Amino acid sequence: MQKMTRGEKIFLVFNYVILSLVALLCLFPLIHVLAISFSAKSAVAAGVVRLWPVDFTLASYKYVSNRPEFSRSLLISIKRVFLGLLVNMFLTIITAYPLSKEDKQFHSRTIIVWVFVFTMLFGGGLIPWYMTIRATGLLDTIWALIIPGAVPVYNVVLLLNFFRSLPKELEEAALIDGASQWDILWKIYVPLSLPALATLTLFTAVGHWNSWFDGLILMNRPENYPLQSYLQTIIVQQTNVAGSFLQSEDWRILAVISDRTIKAAQIFLGALPILVIYPFLQRYFMKGIVLGSLKE
Repeated sequence: MQKMTRGEKIFLVFNYVILSLVALLCLFPLIHVLAISFSAKSAVAAGVVRLWPVDFTLASYKYVSNRPEFSRSLLISIKRVFLGLLVNMFLTIITAYPLSKEDKQFHSRTIIVWVFVFTMLFGGGLIPWYMTIRATGLLDTIWALIIPGAVPVYNVVLLLNFFRSLPKELEEAALIDGASQWDILWKIYVPLSLPALATLTLFTAVGHWNSWFDGLILMNRPENYPLQSYLQTIIVQQTNVAGSFLQSEDWRILAVISDRTIKAAQIFLGALPILVIYPFLQRYFMKGIVLGSLKE
């Protein structure tokens, strides 16, 4: 191994320092929100909470866990991610596979690819999009959040390029052994594509989990909002979330929580599933992106 020069060592240390600072800057807002969620109302109102809870309390989380609106929207988001992943990944795989073939194997491949690329560059607009979904009768259903984006074109492009990077001899050998294209796809291509599929799974799950705008537009009733749409209504629109206590006269709880602590708790709980899942898929992330960008 070639020994590093003094300049290369300094450059490496400089990179580590800069990247560590950037990572800390990204973590500070989340840590601050977490600290607020565990702090008492008086400490938050006084503005003394920074990166560590003041007068530690779990009251906000107890309130949120008993709030039916939050639990209902959380279940809707979980259902959306589960169904969305199944639909998106299945359609992405069966779309990318034939489009990864050569023109002599699939004569209309180039035309279809350009049709897909066209949809990435141009759209019909928000109103035609909404009218189309309304005409299909999907409004106010979970499928309104899944069907319109059932075939993510960007994911299809990544996966078809990954398929094209696999050795063609694998398909030729399987055809000689009598395998069908369906068998080749699911028994050879898919098992060899786990890094790319893990990356696309991460993209799809995060996209569904973080999406809030379509929930506001396509759901006529607030009880059908997914979690991020619900959080948008109480945080961005400044909806009061603690007012119900005034009717129940639970002054003891009101003394230790506020709108800010409740909102902070809900924000952290909304981000928690992705924070838990991401480390398990991160090792596939860079490898899948690099391999998905290669083609012959």
